[in-house]
Amino acid sequence: MSGEKVSGEKLHGEKLDGEKLDGEKLDEEKVSSDSVTSVAINDLSLSFGSVEVLKSLNLEVEQGEFIVLLGPSGCGKSTLLNCIAGLLDVTAGQIFINGINVTWEEPKDRGIGMVFQSYALYPQMSVEKNLSFGLKVAGLPKQQIEERVQRAAGILQIESLLKRKPAALSGGQRQRVAIGRALVRDVDVFLFDEPLSNLDAKLRTDLRVELKRLHQRLGNTMIYVTHDQIEALTLADRIAIMKDGLIQQLDTPHAIYNQPSNRFVAGFIGSPGMNFIDGVLEQKSDRWVFNAGDITIPLTDYAFLQNPQSGQPVEIGIRPEHMFVGDAAQGQAVVFSCEADLVEPMGADTVLWTTIAGNSLTIRTDSESTVKAGDSIDVGINPNRALLFTATGERL
Repeated sequence: MSGEKVSGEKLHGEKLDGEKLDGEKLDEEKVSSDSVTSVAINDLSLSFGSVEVLKSLNLEVEQGEFIVLLGPSGCGKSTLLNCIAGLLDVTAGQIFINGINVTWEEPKDRGIGMVFQSYALYPQMSVEKNLSFGLKVAGLPKQQIEERVQRAAGILQIESLLKRKPAALSGGQRQRVAIGRALVRDVDVFLFDEPLSNLDAKLRTDLRVELKRLHQRLGNTMIYVTHDQIEALTLADRIAIMKDGLIQQLDTPHAIYNQPSNRFVAGFIGSPGMNFIDGVLEQKSDRWVFNAGDITIPLTDYAFLQNPQSGQPVEIGIRPEHMFVGDAAQGQAVVFSCEADLVEPMGADTVLWTTIAGNSLTIRTDSESTVKAGDSIDVGINPNRALLFTATGERL
C-alpha cells in the first residue's frame, strides 16, 4: 500500500476536494509569508479504513534543517514521509514545500529527492546510467545530465565506480549510488526512509558520518526516518519522537535526551534506557522527597513543571550514567547497597544490572570495573539529574 498512489477521489470524494480548495487558498497565503519554512505539515491525518495512522499532525521544518523522525515500528514515521513524498494521499490536512501547497501534487512535481531502505538500482545499468536515467526521462539536455552526474559522483566519492554495475558494488557503495540518484535531481528537500538499515554496523557508522558531511556541504533540507536512536542523535538538528501517529516531542538531541517531555520519550531515548523506580512523592517540612520502600531521594533542587501533591504516586527516572558504584557512589546524596545481578562488558564501558525496590535498573560504569555478578555493591544516585513522571506519563 505504501508504495502505491491511492486515488484521492476514492478516499475523499467531491465534497472534501471542494473543501480542500477553500482551505488551500487561506493556508497558502499564511505559509508563503514565512520564507524560512521549507516543509510545513498542517493538521495532517491519514486513515486506512477505521485505522488512524496519522492524527492531526503538525510539523514545520526550517530551510536547511536536518529533521529525524524517530519512533518504534508502527508509529507512523514512514507513513508521514510517504505523505510528504506524495506516495500516499492524505485523509485531511495540507503539505507545503517552500510555501507551495503540494498536498495533491504528483511526487515528481514536489521538488523532492527520496532515498529508500532498499537500493532499488537497475541491475542491467551501470552506476552512471542509474544516476542519469531519471534525468533522461525528464528530458534534460545531455550536457546538463553529465554535469549533474559528475557533481553527485564527486560529492559521494564514487567517480571510480561509474562504469560498474550494481552487482560489482558493496552494500555501502550501492547506497551511495541510491543517494546520488536523489542528488542529481538538484532539489531543495531530500527524504530518507531508513537508508542505512540494510547495512552492517561498520558500514552504518561510516555512511552516517558521510551523510552528516553531505548535509553540512549541501545545506539542503533533509527529513530522515529511522528507528535507530544513535542515528537520530548524531545526525539531527532536531528530532521528532513519534508514537501512535502523533509527535510526542520535537526538539534538539540534547533537549530530547536531557529534558524529555514525557515518560515515553524518556524511556525510548538512551541505550541502556532510563531507569524508572515506582514510589510516592512526599513533603517533609519545607522540602520534597521521593520514597520507594527503604529508599528516600531528596528533591531539594527539583524544578517542578506542575504543582506536586504529597502522597502522589510517581515514577522517578534516572539515566544509567547518573548512577554510580564503589568509591564514586560515596560522593552522592543517596547511597544504598544491593547485589549485581548481571555484568555486561561493552568495550568502552561496562553495564551492571541490579534490582532496587523491586525495579530492575542498569548502571553504566567504566570498562575497568571489577564488579562480578553476585557481588554486593554500593550504589549512589545523583538526584539533581533525576526526573519525575506522573501516573499518566507526564513530566512532573
